[in-house]
Amino acid sequence: MDLIVNRADLHETRIVDQAPAALEPGQTRLRVERFGLSANNITYAVIGDLLKYWDLFPAEEGWGRIPVWGYAEVVESTDPSVDVGQRVFGLLPMSSELVVEVGRASGGGFTDVSAHRSGLASTYNRYLAVDPAEEPGSPAEDRRMLLYPLFFTAFLVDDFLGDNDLFGARVLVISSASSKTGLGVARQAAVREDLTIVGLTSPANAAFTEGLGVYDHVVAYGSEADLPDGPAVYVDVSGSATVRAAVHHRYGDDLVHDMMLGGTHWSDMGGGADLPGPEPVFFFAPSQIAKRSSEWGQEQLDEAIETAWAGYAPWVASWIEFEHRIGLDAVASIYLELLDNTADPSVGHTLSPTIGA
Repeated sequence: MDLIVNRADLHETRIVDQAPAALEPGQTRLRVERFGLSANNITYAVIGDLLKYWDLFPAEEGWGRIPVWGYAEVVESTDPSVDVGQRVFGLLPMSSELVVEVGRASGGGFTDVSAHRSGLASTYNRYLAVDPAEEPGSPAEDRRMLLYPLFFTAFLVDDFLGDNDLFGARVLVISSASSKTGLGVARQAAVREDLTIVGLTSPANAAFTEGLGVYDHVVAYGSEADLPDGPAVYVDVSGSATVRAAVHHRYGDDLVHDMMLGGTHWSDMGGGADLPGPEPVFFFAPSQIAKRSSEWGQEQLDEAIETAWAGYAPWVASWIEFEHRIGLDAVASIYLELLDNTADPSVGHTLSPTIGA
């Protein structure tokens, strides 16, 4: 079973039930167990054509399967390097199963080398083997599948900004400040000296955002004139053209960098034409991964991220409440809440596509 989305109207969803196809040589069937769903997955859909996220899991013409991060179990394999019963972590569709073509297999996992995924960053095609001792459905797994991918992006954003000396900024403004990605960026940047971190959020989420204590100031949308003075970097998780225009007009030439990161306000997305200050530049995480892997080596990069995650995960656990639901109808319901920005930011959504997963 698959939950598919109309690529021309993201509010339209369908559940498709079809008989599983027989495996070809070199293929493996994964049973999708659990996955996390957040505003980050809405961004995957909104920019799916631009960054080829729709290519990950093809669907019928005009429709798409939105990628999610989660856990799956190998239930059938024609590749001798992959054992039935092995659990893996990686990008999955909002579906009950996924068939992959195995390549570059090792004890640490394997890569899906299906032709439709050949042009995508290797990070998105890798399935990591899960330690058999890890408890399925544990709080640690909930945090990893929902929050780790977002934190990974936040780490890279902060690393990129630091690598560029914050472009000379003394103020960091983050929109969709209550989002998991926005909070991750703010938390990482908080250790930087002489930097004022400001969260832009909806009036409804202002109290929640302030209460987490990671922002020096929280400003509600519509009050951008209250943003503090000084050279500023804008990390745009919202994608809102209205908010972007307000930030650019507030700072003018004092806005030294505008990073396009997300699309939580997808219905108001737009560029930066005819605005004062710099042109918005899209942040592509795999580029920073490639840069640091080359400079530091993969082992040092992995160690730096895991060290940062070890400090971040307990903090998130202190305020987030995980809610697990079962069935693709439930998946569709949560997806629409996130699409319409009505989801509670203090709740982390984990889902299983079928009973028993």
